[in-house]
Order: sequence, then C-alpha cells, then structure tokens
Amino acid sequence: MTKRLGLLVVLFTAIAIASAGCSSASESEETQEEQQPILIQGPMPIEAEEFADRLDNVEEEASGNFVFYKGTVDDYPVIVAKTGKGMENTAAATTLAIEKYDPKAIINQGTSGGHDPDLHVYDIVLGERTTNIGALKTGDRDEGEGIKPKEWIPMDLMASEGSAGEDPDAENIRYYEGDEDLLDAAQAVKDTHEEGKVVEGTIGSADLWNNEVDRIKWFHEKYETSVEEMEGAAGAQMADAYDVPYLGIRILSNNKTNDGEYDPDTAASNQDYVYEVVQKYISELEE
Repeated sequence: MTKRLGLLVVLFTAIAIASAGCSSASESEETQEEQQPILIQGPMPIEAEEFADRLDNVEEEASGNFVFYKGTVDDYPVIVAKTGKGMENTAAATTLAIEKYDPKAIINQGTSGGHDPDLHVYDIVLGERTTNIGALKTGDRDEGEGIKPKEWIPMDLMASEGSAGEDPDAENIRYYEGDEDLLDAAQAVKDTHEEGKVVEGTIGSADLWNNEVDRIKWFHEKYETSVEEMEGAAGAQMADAYDVPYLGIRILSNNKTNDGEYDPDTAASNQDYVYEVVQKYISELEE
C-alpha cells in the first residue's frame, strides 16, 4: 500500500510539473502574440529579403504584390515588408500592414540619392522629417510661354478636402516628423556605423529619379532635403493617418552633388545599422 501511494505521488508530481511547463510555454506564446510587432520596410529585395534573413523563426506571408516576413529579434516579434518601389506601392503596403498586424512602430529603410553636398556615400540620414517632393503646382502659363520648373510651388495635398489647386493654404510643404523614441534609439547606436556618419535630416520622396544637379540643388534649398528616395513620404503619411510611430533611415548610395558614385553594398551596411536600432528600441520597450 505504501509503495502504491509513493508511485501515485510521483505520478501526480510529474503531471503537475508537465502541466506547469505547458502552462508556461502557453503563456510565453500568448505574450509574444500580444506584443505589437515592429515593422521594417524595404522596397527592393536587397533592402528587404536580406534583412529578413537576420530574423529568427521566420514565416513568409504574401498579400497581393507584397511579401511579409514574420520573425523575431531577441524574442520580440518583427515583421519585414517588401513593399516594392514607389509611393503607391508603399502607401498600399503600409496600410495593409497596419490593418493586418497592428505594428508598434514602423521603420522605412533603404538606399537614397544625396541632396546635401556635405553628405557622402555610406552616410546615413535619420528622417527627422520626411516630405513629398513630388506634390507641386506649376505656374499659370499659356501655350508657347514655356516651362519653368524652378518656379513651381510646393503643394500640400492634405491641407483641405477641397481642390488643392485652388486653395492658397495648400501652397506649403508638409513635413512628417520622425518619432522621438525611434530617433533616440537610432542616435544611441550611431557609433556602430563605422563606414560613414549618421545625421538627422530631411528625407524627400517622389516617383522621380533626379539626375539634374541644378534640380537636386533646388530641392535641397527649397525643401531642405538631405536625400531623395521613392517611398518614405507615402509610408509616413499612412503611419500618421493611423497614429503609428514612424522613422525613415536612409543611406546614401550615391550623391551627384559631390560626384559620389553609386555603391550597391550600401544597402547591406544600412541594414546592419537598422538591426542595431531595432535591438536598442526593443530593449527600451522591455524596460
């Protein structure tokens, strides 16, 4: 009888330990599911797929033309979105990701062309501000009076619900401010980027590829742009609409204002740095 009682005690103890282990694992899984993921955006494969390779426990999901790589960094959920190039793709991919995954924060990262002659290839710009440099209103000219792009006026499409072309309040530049907590995390690890400097600046976005140096200088003077790319302002606009913290992080892959030649390896260098930013941001969320 005593021997049987002893066996029963051992059995119940084993069941209790196993149940506790299952409960603990279940609670851990539930906690991870409850955590809002950090969303990292990259337009091209070299800016998204290579970053996704850095995640643990990766699962791939596709929706439309967009691919989302779901994984973890330091046991925290991180999703990498391959948005595709351009403002429309980025706006759609950002909206879809916000509705589908409810991210804690969004980092839009990748390569860019320099506007500031003081910046060089491998320098990184943190988007203290991001703006749409493709929203412009032309002068009122009749046939034969020519085209004068340097006299075009910035146009804020969000100024009102009426016609922006007739609204004088729309003749302004709209800037989307980078999130302070993300900026703080990025500044805290800037020394990890040894191939160039890390500065705060203004990121300009449009479905444009500017190769005219005088045109680039015009944007730099009028919009105070540090770099240009084709996605950031669209992502920033959607993040602002949903009140999701947002930051653009762009590395210079070339700079025509100082003869900086294109280097595709800058994409990987930027991702090394963004990974450090993500780790720092996660550590601050968990404090």
